Amino acid sequence: MRIALIGADGQLGSDLLEVLKKKDLFPLYYPEFDVTDKERMKQKLESIKPDTIINTSAFNNVDAGEERIKEAFEVNSFAVRDLSFISLRLGAALMHFSSDYVFDGFKKSPYHEADKPNPLNVYGVSKLTGEYFIQNIMEKYYIIRTSGLYGEAGCKGKDYNFVDLMVQKAEKDEDTRIIDDQYTSPTWTFELAERIRDLLNGGKYGLYHMSSEGECTWFQFADKIFSLLGKRPPVTPVDAKSYGARAKRPLYSVLENRALKEIGIRDFSNWEGALKRYMKKKGYI
Repeated sequence: MRIALIGADGQLGSDLLEVLKKKDLFPLYYPEFDVTDKERMKQKLESIKPDTIINTSAFNNVDAGEERIKEAFEVNSFAVRDLSFISLRLGAALMHFSSDYVFDGFKKSPYHEADKPNPLNVYGVSKLTGEYFIQNIMEKYYIIRTSGLYGEAGCKGKDYNFVDLMVQKAEKDEDTRIIDDQYTSPTWTFELAERIRDLLNGGKYGLYHMSSEGECTWFQFADKIFSLLGKRPPVTPVDAKSYGARAKRPLYSVLENRALKEIGIRDFSNWEGALKRYMKKKGYI
């Protein structure tokens, strides 16, 4: 299988590069490969002639998206449309990553693939639009919705991930406020990459939710990090309204991996177990 991996140096892309190293893999890096440059993207992918294109590129700064609307849609929507047509022309499957933020959080129980999306912010709308472009253009596709990602490479759009940021705050004994009424499923990108490998080997196309088992608030997530470190910096739990983020977020965006389980892909770990393994791998504990 010839795989073109877009964003191979990103948080998820780096782990995919490691996990898929036995494949015939062609890593593609920004800015040499820019998904918003349609013609150059087309030329490069035509020269590779991949069987599968994995797109990990994204505009993922949720708050900035409320002002940089055009940029969010260029990367998360219109570039995905272009990729869909290029993939179709090459006869390649396209794997694209979406978000738990396509939901509004009113359900209060884990969202499965058949639940109706209703995003609350520009980022969520742009990710959902990208999904619709793929579904309307292609038949051979994987759309992966995931949540709360953290990995060794860190998030390129933010230059950090939540775990590493909390470790820094603990080391500095820094006072911080953390939201305690938004629920998610923190997901380690390395474990996500392993499940993606399993899905590619299975060859069953479609829409999949892929995140760690279990749920927590961001404050509970931080509290677990501090517990594993054995450090207790001064932290104040706050509600989302008091925190005052620019973009409105769902208060509950936990995903149920229903479709993945139906095709027999092994379960994700509980988020606490995955977090402990990540922190050991990073040398934090």
